[in-house]
Amino acid sequence: MSRPDLNLLVTLDVLIAEGSVAKAARRLKLSPSATSRALARLREVTGDPLLVRAGRGLVPTPRAIELGTDVGRLVKEAEAVLRPAERLDLKRLTRSFTLRNSDGFVENFGPALLARVAEEAPGVQLRFVPKPDKDSAPMREGSVDLETGVIGGSTGPEVRAQALFRDRFVGVVRSGHPLCDGKITAARFAAGRHILISRRGLDRGPIDDALELAGLTRTIATVVGGFAEALALARGSDLIATVPERYTRTL
Repeated sequence: MSRPDLNLLVTLDVLIAEGSVAKAARRLKLSPSATSRALARLREVTGDPLLVRAGRGLVPTPRAIELGTDVGRLVKEAEAVLRPAERLDLKRLTRSFTLRNSDGFVENFGPALLARVAEEAPGVQLRFVPKPDKDSAPMREGSVDLETGVIGGSTGPEVRAQALFRDRFVGVVRSGHPLCDGKITAARFAAGRHILISRRGLDRGPIDDALELAGLTRTIATVVGGFAEALALARGSDLIATVPERYTRTL
């Protein structure tokens, strides 16, 4: 069984209201011939003339009058469904959002974010959870509302992404570290003993790829899972930590 053409409901509603094919065509932004064809289709579907000529206009048949109330209601309901959503009232919003974040996000952005939420959406609770990997499955499954971090190759095409900021890596050493004496070059940087940050325990990262392009390699003394751990180790040793610049602002 073929599905009915629901556009005919709109046409019938306008034809009954206007009592004229020409006037209905203008209101529907159609040609008179297209509107006449739609009326013919309506007559075929309903098995009723619907509109009959009376003088210079058209008047509805009893069947059309009977249908008119239901048709008008259905058209209004359809228009309401398709109407743009009203602006969300953040002051009245009450719900919890789960944010999956990389290491250091809460320390760097949490205070300002919570203050903004408290001001604009006081009924909203933010739940920060760690981001152990770049798998976007938690967002697809609905257990996470928002995720921050570097976009990886495993991010699904259904995930909507927006750039928040750009950052760069910087080397961090303790006060009085030998690297601080004299000009810092790529060769001197690579010659030191390094801390690699990898949540997955890998033995190389983007810094190693960049050094390789310059014909250099570095010695990885230890591997840790987060930036805070790397900074703590660098603070108490001669090891070099390489972290995003934003994570050094509180040092």
